Amino acid sequence: MPGPTPNHSDDLARERSRKGGDAGRPISSGERRKVSIPRADKDWHPIAKRIWEAMKVSGQEDYYQQTDWAYAYSLCDDLTYYKKAERRSPEMLKAIMTAMERLLLTEGDRRRARIELAEPEPETEPASVHAITEYRRELGVAP
Repeated sequence: MPGPTPNHSDDLARERSRKGGDAGRPISSGERRKVSIPRADKDWHPIAKRIWEAMKVSGQEDYYQQTDWAYAYSLCDDLTYYKKAERRSPEMLKAIMTAMERLLLTEGDRRRARIELAEPEPETEPASVHAITEYRRELGVAP
C-alpha cells in the first residue's frame, strides 16, 4: 500500500474514516503455521546473514509461510551478490529494497499493510516459579 506510513492504532483517538477500499478494514492478526526455516548460506554477505537471523526472531515471522522464507532466501542471495559486486547498480539495490518491503521488515512496511505487532502480555508468574511448580507436579509432590 503506497503512501505515508499510517499512525499506530494506539496513537489514534478514534478509527478514522478512509477514502477508498480501506475504510473499516480490520487490523490483520496472524496465526503461526508450522514451517521449516532453511539455514543461512555460509557464503552470504554478513549483512544478508544479519537480516536473515533478525527475520527468524522478529514478530512479523508469525506471518511468514514457507513461500515467504524461500522468497527471503532468494533476496539474501541477491543482496550478497550486490554487496560483493565490484560495481554496484543503484537499480539492483532499489529492486532488492522494494522486494524486502514485501516481507514487512520495517515498522513502516507493516503499518502500510495494516499489520501491528503488539507488546507481549506480561507474565503473571515468573518462569522459575512456573518451572518449579511444573517439576513438583510431574513428581507428584504437592506444592
